[in-house]
Amino acid sequence: MPYESISIFDMFKIGVGPSSSHTLGPWRAALRCLDSIREKAGLDEVLSITVLLYGSLAKTGRGHGTDIAVMLGLCGEDPVTIDVNSITPKINRIIADKELALGGNVPIYFPVSEKVQFLFNETLPYHPNGLSFLVTMKNDDSWSETFFSIGGGFVVKEGESNGGKKPVQLPFPIDTASDLLHWCMNGMAIHEVVMENESSWRSEADTRKGVLQIWNAMKECTFRGCHAKGELPGGLQVRRRAFDLNKRLMKGQTYTDYDSWMACIKQGGHDFSYTLDWVSCFALAVNEENASFGRVVTAPTNGAAGVIPAVLQYYIAFCNGNTEDKIIRFLLVASEIGSIFKKGATISAAMGGCQAEIGVSSAMAAAALTECLGGTQRQALMAAEIAMEHHLGLTCDPIGGLVQIPCIERNTMGAIKAITASQLALQSSPDYAIVSLDKVIKTMWDTALDMSSKYKETADGGLAIHIPISLPEC
Repeated sequence: MPYESISIFDMFKIGVGPSSSHTLGPWRAALRCLDSIREKAGLDEVLSITVLLYGSLAKTGRGHGTDIAVMLGLCGEDPVTIDVNSITPKINRIIADKELALGGNVPIYFPVSEKVQFLFNETLPYHPNGLSFLVTMKNDDSWSETFFSIGGGFVVKEGESNGGKKPVQLPFPIDTASDLLHWCMNGMAIHEVVMENESSWRSEADTRKGVLQIWNAMKECTFRGCHAKGELPGGLQVRRRAFDLNKRLMKGQTYTDYDSWMACIKQGGHDFSYTLDWVSCFALAVNEENASFGRVVTAPTNGAAGVIPAVLQYYIAFCNGNTEDKIIRFLLVASEIGSIFKKGATISAAMGGCQAEIGVSSAMAAAALTECLGGTQRQALMAAEIAMEHHLGLTCDPIGGLVQIPCIERNTMGAIKAITASQLALQSSPDYAIVSLDKVIKTMWDTALDMSSKYKETADGGLAIHIPISLPEC
């Protein structure tokens, strides 16, 4: 079987919340549909477009903003650069005018309730997150394209493999943790192996620059989330908590920006409860931004976007990790662990429940922290295994299909478990470990296959049915 080539910039993508699979993926699918239209005939020749949402995209699509995402994609908006404050006005204008500017400047008739259809009882065989674009041209010709949002913002068009990407020959091909350990036997650290592989796509300087852009997006999201108050959108009336927690922990200290804020945090000491509260605050901040259609980084998904930034902020604030080299090292290691999970199991909650999102992100963060704190390659993999082992079977049952309850708090738990797993691994000898990372990944996939579909991001089970709410239509 050929090795799958996944870059750090596949695992970490800058985008808009609240979901990588239900928001970012459909958004990217809509952009790809635009490209197909341009290739076939041109946007000016389009008469109408209808979007069909299947499976999990239908059942939790409104709560996840899938309808909003496909409309923004059809408008040609870029999830990386769009002004997030412009999203609501743009969508309200489409609804009011019943008109969408295809590609940004070609108006087409678009009554939303008719043109975005939620097919709650239909699922496509390849993946639960399927969507189709039915395109009718002015010459009465019509055609369709179907895409699958397979988790973490990855999108695959029906009939293609690797998301349409050309394969890359890596110097150190890796599909499993055993593969990674094999390449580390020559004395290379995990982050060094990953950087060598990244050089197959671009120069080391460009990789470093891109990783720091990812970090800056995480950092800005965390800072923004700690200073935004109010209620989250969607109808659950969930109050933001990071603002109040940050204010309480700062105890009246004044600061002007991220750097002075971090300086104040470091001065607070290393008391256990103080550190624990800050890790929770960091994670809450990111996922409250995610729930508010803010700009976040898939890590490896939007629903789990708070775990890695929270643990990285912990490393920076309490473990002297505030240098570019240390931050890059952390994110390189984390990305490799995430890619191994994607290859051996899934990072999609619609396929594997929340173990595939919070569990994977916790494992990624645990391994990264362990290597950055001086752990060996085996200890880093052991930390990832410990973190995932204690997320096995975690279901995805979002109330109202919103990425809020229990999703936001789960990020705090995933971050704390990652730190605990790292500490356990650093104080242990991997030579006596009974469970390997590859074995726990296989177990996670088996668990995903056995898990009832009602616990896979459908809002058909668990908390979602015990606390039912009705969401307004877009």
